[in-house]
Amino acid sequence: MNGSRIAAVGHYQPAKVLTNEDLAGMVATSDEWITSRVGIRTRHIAGPDEPVDELAAHAAAKALAAAGIAPGDIDLVLVATSTAIDRSPNMAARVAARLGIPSPAAMDVNVVCAGFTQALATADHAVRAGAAARALVIGADKMSDVTDWSDRTTCVLVGDGAGAAVVEASQEAAIGPVLWGSVPEMGHAVRIEGQPARFAQEGQSVYRWATTQLPAIARRACERAGLAPEDLAGVVLHQANLRIIEPLAVKLGAVNAVVARDVAESGNTSAASIPLALSKLVEQGRISSGDPVLLFGFGGNLSYAGQVVRCP
Repeated sequence: MNGSRIAAVGHYQPAKVLTNEDLAGMVATSDEWITSRVGIRTRHIAGPDEPVDELAAHAAAKALAAAGIAPGDIDLVLVATSTAIDRSPNMAARVAARLGIPSPAAMDVNVVCAGFTQALATADHAVRAGAAARALVIGADKMSDVTDWSDRTTCVLVGDGAGAAVVEASQEAAIGPVLWGSVPEMGHAVRIEGQPARFAQEGQSVYRWATTQLPAIARRACERAGLAPEDLAGVVLHQANLRIIEPLAVKLGAVNAVVARDVAESGNTSAASIPLALSKLVEQGRISSGDPVLLFGFGGNLSYAGQVVRCP
């Protein structure tokens, strides 16, 4: 086995839906204001009795079922999250306990919105190196826990959810080489800080960085996979804001690709956004098994990570 592949994906969102009209009753905003600026119509919000590890476990269980793999076959659990309240046990250990995974390596990855793609790269490296046979990679965030619901500049953006992928060894490299990095001196542009922790960002700085710097970086991720952007069948960018997603996709040049726009339905779910959107595209049949799909996460810490994967 010389490579790794995504065997299956799954996703989960809480039942409660918060609409723009609902938000207009909470803060000084409107459906027109929100949709024109960020393209979001609804978002799912978890209740106080739905912790992050529960969201993650639901998504992971669906991915395991889709792959036909028992929990005992997993020996590495990676959870990308930035909304864990407790430091220990970590989310990966809690998810493993919920699912009955007996003795995995269990690690959390806190790279905020780029968390899933960085965790996926880490799992790919571990499997190809022989350190793990099968990995469970999850992006899960409960952004509602770290949101100031009186701040209309941030509360209109966020949602809760989780997405998961089962990664296993394969004869072909169906997870392409990762291109990752960060801009540490601009890390202040997206923050979850304080007691209690609250999400804040410098929206214009993030917008300028994402729309001017990231298209070239995303093209380099395609180059590492030996593909041109026009060869892509799908593009799943971090679901931050339609005003970022759509220009970035156009500048990338993926003219034949289905572009995920799940942000309109789910809001910004941070590390969950990419696996959540990918799982929905697979479930809806909008991309087919074996199709090349660019996954590209960016945002918190002003970190980024992207790779081309073959659709499960």
